[in-house]
Amino acid sequence: MPRRGIIAIDGPAGSGKSTVGRLLAQRLGYLYLDTGAMYRALAWKALRAGVPLEDAEALTRLAQTSRITLSGDPEHLRVAIDGQEVTEAIRAPEISRAASIIATLEGVRRAIVAAQREMGRDGGVVLEGRDTGTVVFPDADVKFFLDARPEVRARRRWAQERAQGREVSFEETLRETLERDRRDQERSASPLRQAEDAVYLDSSDMSIEQVVERMLEIIRQRLPMKTSANREREARPSE
Repeated sequence: MPRRGIIAIDGPAGSGKSTVGRLLAQRLGYLYLDTGAMYRALAWKALRAGVPLEDAEALTRLAQTSRITLSGDPEHLRVAIDGQEVTEAIRAPEISRAASIIATLEGVRRAIVAAQREMGRDGGVVLEGRDTGTVVFPDADVKFFLDARPEVRARRRWAQERAQGREVSFEETLRETLERDRRDQERSASPLRQAEDAVYLDSSDMSIEQVVERMLEIIRQRLPMKTSANREREARPSE
């Protein structure tokens, strides 16, 4: 019986990883593992607990003792931390900014990566993030690096913000996108980079469906197809 594979999608903010990852997981019948949501959940807890974002030691302890749960199908992924539902709360701009800061901390990343490996160890999973193919699962069956021009990525995020009723300018969103790129690429712990064996895709002039179809074509070439029911997976981060 064919083994269920591990599909890793990395790329910068706004490249379409989340949308593509969800659709790809649906088509494959795999679990969708939104790694960024795990950092956002931890950031939400840190802000609620009043933990300073510059206190690396306290944030590392928080990551090591928190239980993050991802459940549901890819289209309706639910996120909880220590049993508390935070799916919608973690999408707020201040949570995203805090998550991008704590994600640069080596101790936090070590704990979260351990949790991600636990969730995906049985295969049948699509992961998306910034180091899924280089650090989390360097031996993933198929790796993609999804990219897009900065102005295209900023416009996508700007449209999302406006759709959620948040009044921000495109110029501000572009500045934040470029700053996020800089932090992701320059951080010492698991910087954003393309894995040597990852397939590079630029989504700037492609529709979501075109990206998904191209990925499926590549996956079919490298991995036998097998669908499976999604199930809840959870892990307690550890050192």
